[in-house]
Amino acid sequence: MSTQEKTLEDVLLDEAVNKENEIVLYNDDVNTFDHVIETLIYACDHTPEQAEQCSIIVHYKGKCTVKTGAYPDLEPRCSMLLEAGLSAEIV
Repeated sequence: MSTQEKTLEDVLLDEAVNKENEIVLYNDDVNTFDHVIETLIYACDHTPEQAEQCSIIVHYKGKCTVKTGAYPDLEPRCSMLLEAGLSAEIV
């Protein structure tokens, strides 16, 4: 039983250490679809299709995860979104 508990602890530790962060983009009444799409292509390396789909989800759902990964990779990308006037955060 202690082996099973240790395995569970190892799994939980791995999940905590390897947790993927997310950039969440929020809807606003200021930015155009074109601006959001262009910014996602530039800042998040989206394809035009990905960026368009994310912009539609943000518009109708109010928010959308636009990029996942390690915090050091996401931080400059989120900064680019914010500098472009979009509303985003890393969670």
